[in-house]
Amino acid sequence: MATADDVAERLLGSFLGFVDVLAIHLGDRLGWYRSLADDGPATATELAGRTGTHPRYAREWLEQQAVSGLLEVSGDDGAPERVFSIDDAHAEVLTDATSLAYLAPIARMFGAVGPTFPLLLDAYRTGGGVSWEQLGADARESQADANRPWYDAQLADALAGVPDVHDRLATPGARVLDVGCGGGWSTIALARAYPEARLDGVDIDEASVGMATANAAGAGLADRVTSRHADAATLAEGAYDVAFAFECVHDMPHPVEVLAAARRALKPGGVMVVMDEAVADAFAPDGDELERIMYGFSLFICLPDSMSSPDSVGTGTVMRASTLEGYGRDAGFESVSVLPIEDFGFWRFYLLR
Repeated sequence: MATADDVAERLLGSFLGFVDVLAIHLGDRLGWYRSLADDGPATATELAGRTGTHPRYAREWLEQQAVSGLLEVSGDDGAPERVFSIDDAHAEVLTDATSLAYLAPIARMFGAVGPTFPLLLDAYRTGGGVSWEQLGADARESQADANRPWYDAQLADALAGVPDVHDRLATPGARVLDVGCGGGWSTIALARAYPEARLDGVDIDEASVGMATANAAGAGLADRVTSRHADAATLAEGAYDVAFAFECVHDMPHPVEVLAAARRALKPGGVMVVMDEAVADAFAPDGDELERIMYGFSLFICLPDSMSSPDSVGTGTVMRASTLEGYGRDAGFESVSVLPIEDFGFWRFYLLR
């Protein structure tokens, strides 16, 4: 049995981690990490000057980061100002948007919760919700930035190992649908991997669609990649060879209806791929760290977003494989199977026929 001291010690560690998350969010959004990584070591005055921030706040943050072991510091009490620096490993995790170890966006996601907390409390009392739109740019950009390295570096190789999907994508003139495309990085990665395909992204969040459109243009793919603000119910029937839904089914208030619309949008013989969280097959109180962080996302972001729509099924982030399989069957797919794609971040891939 745990003692009160054991519980207090555990919670103290949690509180310290929470402080680190918020401090990482500050350093990410204010450009402090990036300046230290790109421009080199700095005093608080120098860092504030580089980033257009206040030196007193910069000093407090720098000292906290050094005490927490995220930054290195040189100088002593006799020096006018201490000099702070970031090593390569910390810089990769906190600033390298191409690295699979890039985690700063996750702090940004939890930072987005702060302004909405009164709304969350009300939702928990009434059964309402907090929408993706209300969570704002921090959440929207966080998800796009956190997922992008995996799409850029791993998605093409992962799909190349699935002939049923790869062969359809590689067919000249293939039409591809990306449901819930978000910032569009999944659509862009598919377009780069399959240069003879044409891709359409749809999303119900208008700001995400704007971001996806700009990202496709910036990637030089606007001639083959389009994104539009629309409900899946508006999809043209029999238009696509392959459909995808990347990390979004668990957010949908009406997933069966969306999957059914995607099924109708497929040509005869077309297939759909769903990528969602690789949580355990069943709830257990001794869940691992993946379960714990997914419940965190669910409590504060995904479940409230889903519940913000009327008559939501309220799936939540911790969507078990059996739940997705049931949604797929109810949507009219003949079979739902787990694809043999492993070591792909937090995610599991399903094939719906």
